Amino acid sequence: MICVMLAFTLLGKPLTLIAQQDQRPNIVMVFIDDMGWGDLGCYGNPDIKTPNIDALAAGGIRFEQFYVASPICSPSRVAVTTGQFPARHKINSYLNSRARNAARGMVDFLDPAVPAIARTFQSAGYATAHFGKWHMGGGRDVDDAPLPQSYGFSESLVSFEGLGDRILQAQNHGLSAQSAKLGHGRITYVEKHKNTETYVNRSIDFIRRNQETPFYLHLWLNDVHDPFKPTQLQLERFKQYSDNKYLQQYYAVMDEMDRQLGRLFDHITASGLSEQTIIVVCADNGPTAWARYKREGFDAPGWTGGLRGRKWSLYEGGIREPLIVSWPDKIKPGQVDKTSLVNAVDFFPTFCQLAGIKPPDVDWDGIDFSPALLEKPIQRQKPMYWEYGRNPSYLRPAEPSDRSPVLAVRDGAWKLLMNADGTGVELYNLNQSIDESANLVDVHADVANRLYKDLMAWKNSLPNYPDSTTP
Repeated sequence: MICVMLAFTLLGKPLTLIAQQDQRPNIVMVFIDDMGWGDLGCYGNPDIKTPNIDALAAGGIRFEQFYVASPICSPSRVAVTTGQFPARHKINSYLNSRARNAARGMVDFLDPAVPAIARTFQSAGYATAHFGKWHMGGGRDVDDAPLPQSYGFSESLVSFEGLGDRILQAQNHGLSAQSAKLGHGRITYVEKHKNTETYVNRSIDFIRRNQETPFYLHLWLNDVHDPFKPTQLQLERFKQYSDNKYLQQYYAVMDEMDRQLGRLFDHITASGLSEQTIIVVCADNGPTAWARYKREGFDAPGWTGGLRGRKWSLYEGGIREPLIVSWPDKIKPGQVDKTSLVNAVDFFPTFCQLAGIKPPDVDWDGIDFSPALLEKPIQRQKPMYWEYGRNPSYLRPAEPSDRSPVLAVRDGAWKLLMNADGTGVELYNLNQSIDESANLVDVHADVANRLYKDLMAWKNSLPNYPDSTTP
């Protein structure tokens, strides 16, 4: 036995999560792209259901205060990979061309020398694979980014935002055309509405070939990122929303995504692997917020459940996301954790704990939240920090009220936002004002002053930050 990890009492019976060499759990992490906190049926979507994801939640635990580490794709993924806030690694927005990256003080790809979650699992004997969106290096004019294999993945299939074997869109897609010129892997052309199906097919094949060994799998979807390209048949199922063509398309894509994920969940069950497989479903940031929707007279698709902000915002709607964890016979079904503060940087240390793997010696920003899986909500002692939007080149939400200051910290119930020069300070008690409508900076000046100093010190510790004390 490597270690006895957790021992609690569940349903009157002693339950121990044991990580033995021959009983180490498989881990499947599903990362959905650009989805709102309220978009899933189990999170209250008033229009549609997502029956396969909803059933997974009903059989496990659903968290209501899960945060990603950025309101945009690349840094959100870096946080999962490293267990650290992405600004530490000079990735604070989406990776673009070399010139655009340099203008934001960013690198062109995540340094492969950093501790990486897949490499840790691979070194412990796990089969590892990444299928889906990468966006931690490669694409545009960046042709020298490491492949996913450099971070510990034995197999990979990505999209135009990465190198190695990848699927691209055949027609009228400039980023796919740029990617095709970069080489570094086998290219397959796939219609966008087939992306999730393609990645699920590869995931099922990977699981089938690795049933006798523990496996660690990333299924990081391109859906439900725009532009939405559902088939006419998929659209017909949501014709009642045709008054907003983008909402109709969004729901059609989400419905198909849920159907394909159901195939994966069913395969794990049919293979007799469900009781030894942890499935995690979450999303990378809030729903898209392009100005073109408003110009055309439509509301932006995607629902934040009433939270303020969307993608590209440090308000709750940009960084608070669904999180579902299922592990039959280990996690009590039907749990809803309303109080534990969980962040995407927590996955690395938590997954290691659940698998009985010794983690690397890392200055973690994440914590182990595994007790919360067994009805022991955590009281987070470490603050959570965010940084996004250093200058006007950063994408911002179309609605002015959704545009946040560029820095944020959450400590307990308190959340403070401010600009890098210390202006625009906003303070919210999220136990009292989840919609961030009541700025309490003048009412609780002592709290605001404490968090202001804390957030400014964190900002000044970041590499390559303008006016930072760290070179």
